[in-house]
Amino acid sequence: MNPILSTYSASISELKRNPSQLIEQAAGEAVAILNHNKPTAYLIPAETYEWISNLIEDQELREIIERREEEKSQAKEVTLDEL
Repeated sequence: MNPILSTYSASISELKRNPSQLIEQAAGEAVAILNHNKPTAYLIPAETYEWISNLIEDQELREIIERREEEKSQAKEVTLDEL
């Protein structure tokens, strides 16, 4: 069974009935959306989604930087005149 990673949960039917009320009741916390008592989605505030997206982007950029740092040791140094 999948654990529910949220303090708040609601069925898909509850979500369809009144999504604004769910968001308001959760007060900025994530809401687990359940189907047959299993989490199928999480409803999160826009600010939380943006924060998570920024974290992912930062991690991807960090990985690019680390790869390029490793490649830098193999680079050949040239002057502008040599180009």
